[in-house]
Amino acid sequence: MELFNVVTVPEARRQIEQSWEAKWQIERVSLTEALGRRLAADVFSREEVPGFTRSTVDGFALRAEETFGATETLPACFELMGEILMGVVPEIDLLPGQAARVSTGGMLPPGANAVVMLEHTELLDPKSLAVIRPVAPGENLVFQGEDIACGSQVLTTGHRLRPQDLGLLAAVGITAVPVRLPMKVGIISTGNELVMPENEPLFGQVRDINSYVLSGLVQESGGLPLLFGIARDDPDAILALAEKALSLCDLVLISGGSSVGSRDYTVQVLKSLGTPGILFHGVSLKPGKPTLAAVADGRLVFGLPGHPVSVMVVFDLLIKPLLSLGGYGQERHPAVRAKMTRSLASGAGREEHVRVRLIERDGELWADPVLGKSGLISTMVKAQGTVVIPLEAEGLSMGQEVGVHLF
Repeated sequence: MELFNVVTVPEARRQIEQSWEAKWQIERVSLTEALGRRLAADVFSREEVPGFTRSTVDGFALRAEETFGATETLPACFELMGEILMGVVPEIDLLPGQAARVSTGGMLPPGANAVVMLEHTELLDPKSLAVIRPVAPGENLVFQGEDIACGSQVLTTGHRLRPQDLGLLAAVGITAVPVRLPMKVGIISTGNELVMPENEPLFGQVRDINSYVLSGLVQESGGLPLLFGIARDDPDAILALAEKALSLCDLVLISGGSSVGSRDYTVQVLKSLGTPGILFHGVSLKPGKPTLAAVADGRLVFGLPGHPVSVMVVFDLLIKPLLSLGGYGQERHPAVRAKMTRSLASGAGREEHVRVRLIERDGELWADPVLGKSGLISTMVKAQGTVVIPLEAEGLSMGQEVGVHLF
């Protein structure tokens, strides 16, 4: 029986990056079709935003220094020269002692360097304005190019487009962008005990969970999942599905059969798929130790554990960055900080990912472990994230502050 020769998570990532490179197909889509897609190129602005200095409030444009010392009892007085119309270049060139009405977003007229808010003024008559509170130079203004400079990089390759990103692109006049086509990910479950979810399992059988967990994870990461069904514990059956998936997909995920049992054939199959073959078999990780990866003639194949919790942890660490970012260059960072509700022991020499739910107590956030075996999918439903016990640590202490990576 072949035993694990485990590698650390960083070493597993290094071996994958050295042996496989994502090959993205690209298409150009309009902004209305781009939401959630990954950019295939850096985006640079071809113009300044805003293209002119504009007011951020309804009020009056004037020289700020002429308002210094203004109070309700001793206001600064100005000659009112009219109104700056929206979308029109001002024809007014303000002289000392003059002001012009301007609306939010209106262009600042020449001669002015600030806008005083409407509520800080009083109209003495149609041509006379009293300012009862001073403003500083530049106050209530957005300057030309302050938001986006011409030629600046505004979005990077691999960025997943959000609604605010579409607004930014529209602001600089870009109406179509190159995006990556979703990576096709083949999903195979293995095991004589598995049946499809729509079937009633016989005694000793279970419904296939992993295909649907992985399908959701792939979609959430921007990939396109293709389900190839269940392969029985037979090397020829697994090989046939694996070869079919490899012919249609960029990446293949096979769950189950990656351990060292006498009927775990995934290792045998991955050795025969193509060169260079298996990269590693075993990761110093809990849950997820039996994980293996192989490269078969330019296609990446993962052999994942059969337990759904292990599948989710391994996916998050090793597969999601490939689909989302194209590599491991952008490490995960804890989304929130919390304190442990209890102490936890861990075996040294493995990186352990503990499921937790978040509890708020007296204004503080606490991470409460959701204990259970890695075969229990309900623990992942109850949990809101995971806490990592590092490779070299022997556990966590009650009250210790930790980073919680949210699902």
